[in-house]
Amino acid sequence: MIDRRHFLGAAGAASAAGLLGGLSLPGRATGDDYRALIVIHLNGGNDGNNLLVPTDGAYNDYQESRQNLALPKRTLLTLPGTSAGHTFGVHPALSALTPLYAQGRLGFIANVGPLVVPATGAQVLANEVDLPPFLLSHNDQAAIAQGWTVTDDTSGWAGRALEELPAGLRNPVAAVTMDTNRTLVLGRRSAVAFMPPGGSGNWGAADLARPEGVSAQALNRMARWQFANAYEAEYARTLGSAVADSTRFVQAFSSATQPAADFGTDHLGSNLRSLASVLPIFKAQGLRRQVFLVHWGGFDTHANQRGTGVTTQDAQLAVLSQALAALDATNRANGMDQNVVTLVMTEFGRTLRPGSGGGSEHAWGNHWFALGGPVSGATVHGRFPDLTLGGPDDGDPGRNGRLVPSISSDQVGASLMQWLGLPASQFNTVFPHLASFAAPTIPLIRT
Repeated sequence: MIDRRHFLGAAGAASAAGLLGGLSLPGRATGDDYRALIVIHLNGGNDGNNLLVPTDGAYNDYQESRQNLALPKRTLLTLPGTSAGHTFGVHPALSALTPLYAQGRLGFIANVGPLVVPATGAQVLANEVDLPPFLLSHNDQAAIAQGWTVTDDTSGWAGRALEELPAGLRNPVAAVTMDTNRTLVLGRRSAVAFMPPGGSGNWGAADLARPEGVSAQALNRMARWQFANAYEAEYARTLGSAVADSTRFVQAFSSATQPAADFGTDHLGSNLRSLASVLPIFKAQGLRRQVFLVHWGGFDTHANQRGTGVTTQDAQLAVLSQALAALDATNRANGMDQNVVTLVMTEFGRTLRPGSGGGSEHAWGNHWFALGGPVSGATVHGRFPDLTLGGPDDGDPGRNGRLVPSISSDQVGASLMQWLGLPASQFNTVFPHLASFAAPTIPLIRT
């Protein structure tokens, strides 16, 4: 049985507040108080062990554990300074991002993942702590990292947080996805707006860029139909919201200026180029808070993880690096340096021990990163794990190097949503597991 909230979520439409024909937001003051969070989810479980690598004595543990997957130290791009007790290098494919780290615009988050309560490797092996269910399952862990509380609530932490913002920070099309994935931005009482690159300009014969057209007017009349039957009424309301969202996006794209930066030709580059072009439009309209979800990639690298093929981690990280650097450059060029933060996450990490096919297996803790003007960058946040097989952070009975997270994905989410304006008094409402953690946030954002 589909209840009202799940029906709204499945339809993928946010409240439109009567915006079927235009973009204006009466009563909303324009200005610089606009904040947008862009979340890029790397599908399949990106191997963070080869994303961020210690270059001091811990490199020997890394090399011994990773064997044929280990990146030669000479190929690593050195990060300046010392943090989390180590010196670090990053994967050579991230060359476009290393300047952002040096400029203090990019920061890593060490060994993060879903947690019910704080846990150590020894506690996990001894079955002394509650664990997130369905560990190592792609779909389940992606949903849990994005906010599932494993009850009948399938909303996400960003969607819930947007609903708990002070009234003055709420606005239409606050929760936006650029594809069919929506968990992170789905609220308990609200739904999600769908914004493909360039917008959905044509609904059949209706051209939403020309609302005065006969077909567009007919579509808008259909969207305002009234029904006595509750199901039909809900369908009509949802259709109206979807048409309104699409109209807003199409008109925003028609006013946007294409970025000069090179985002690359991949689907990710297309998405981020399109998104970067309309952020200044949303800001100029007086919108206050938005979260955008982008899923991309195929990082389930059980075999052939290294190499030049388009599906290798090496090749995909190069695509990611180029697109993110272009996104950051565009935001700065558009005067939005302090308005946008981008988080790069994934559902779980990979085993330290390689698999038999030149790849790695599903694990748990992983390294994420964030970039943008507000980010406390040029550092690695949290405690970097021990990289020895069977070491203190290995929660795998087979000593394969499945790292137990030391930072909860909820702590990362709370830190970012606090920047968007979520009051600390609402943390436990949005992130129920945070009550078990001494510190609900990490210093990811500059104060």
